[in-house]
This record gives sequence, C-alpha cells and structure tokens, in this order.
Amino acid sequence: MIKGLHHISMKCNTKEELAKVKEFYIDLLGLKIIREWPEGLMLDTGNGFIEIFTNADGEHRLGSIRHFALLTDDVDEVAGKVKEAGYEVFKEPTDSIIKSDPEYPIRMAFCFGPLGEQVEFFC
Repeated sequence: MIKGLHHISMKCNTKEELAKVKEFYIDLLGLKIIREWPEGLMLDTGNGFIEIFTNADGEHRLGSIRHFALLTDDVDEVAGKVKEAGYEVFKEPTDSIIKSDPEYPIRMAFCFGPLGEQVEFFC
C-alpha cells in the first residue's frame, strides 16, 4: 500500500523567503529542481522530494514536524558548509548510538534552515 515518503512540504510567505530557500537548498546543499511553477518548486533529495511554495495566505509554521533528516556521506563537511554560509548549526557533528535492536551507530548534526525549520544531516 505505502511505497515510501514522496515529499515534505514547506510554506514560504514571500518571494524573498523563497529566494532564501533556493539559495540554501540548491546553491548551498546542491539539491536539484525537478519541478518549478510560478509559486514554488520541488527539489529532489535523492530518495524523496521537498516541495516549497508561496501561493495562498497563511502561516508557514503549521503542524508538529520537529525536523527532517537529509542523508549525507559526510556530516562534518555539510555542517561546516552550512555554518560558513551563516546558518546556525545548533548541534555540531556528533557520533551516537541509537539504542535499538540491533543498535544503530550514526553521525548527525542539526541546523536551522532559512524558514526556521530544523534540518538534520545524517549518516
């Protein structure tokens, strides 16, 4: 029935916010646009999409999603690049073990994106 996650959607209030989002996700992180329309775009993360739009009025901070994670092969490099670009990395690259069965060793970092969203870099 469910095949996987198709996309995460984020709402911008202005064209200026959309420009900042493009700069962060496309120019800085290297995601590719797969679809674009006058009020928004859809970016390819490699195994799902991020949809960002500006159409319709309303707050862009709805719901209860805490963060989303982007898979990377080098957490330190991405976190450094993000920090160098002026974004807040509020959790520096850290190794951790998720106490599960079986245990799951990970490396992660977190930053705030251009809309205040929390983005995790994960490997």
